[in-house]
Amino acid sequence: QVQLVESGGGLVQPGGSLRLSCSASGINFKIATMNWYRQAPGKQRELVATVDSGGAADWADFVKGRFTVSRDWARNTMSLQTNSLKPEDTAVYYCTTRWRQRDYWGRGTQITVSS
Repeated sequence: QVQLVESGGGLVQPGGSLRLSCSASGINFKIATMNWYRQAPGKQRELVATVDSGGAADWADFVKGRFTVSRDWARNTMSLQTNSLKPEDTAVYYCTTRWRQRDYWGRGTQITVSS
């Protein structure tokens, strides 16, 4: 059974930082490509980053230079470090993967950027 569980969201002031985490089970995390998506209120979900099995990320333009990602293969976790947060980064952030021809999503974690 594949499970993805996000954590680490919260309320932060503009310019602040948060570190999100995604814990994965039921997949071979060492070879799985992982993704971060987000969905802001009233908007469609958008891709934030695709992270290959080696940890290299392909970023959306709107977060380039502000967000970084890392993978811990021993703990089957992926982290998203969000820096220089803006109000427009307010959204629910989701960890996703495609495994054995099926897409899996976590429940998401909320980031709210507000003063």
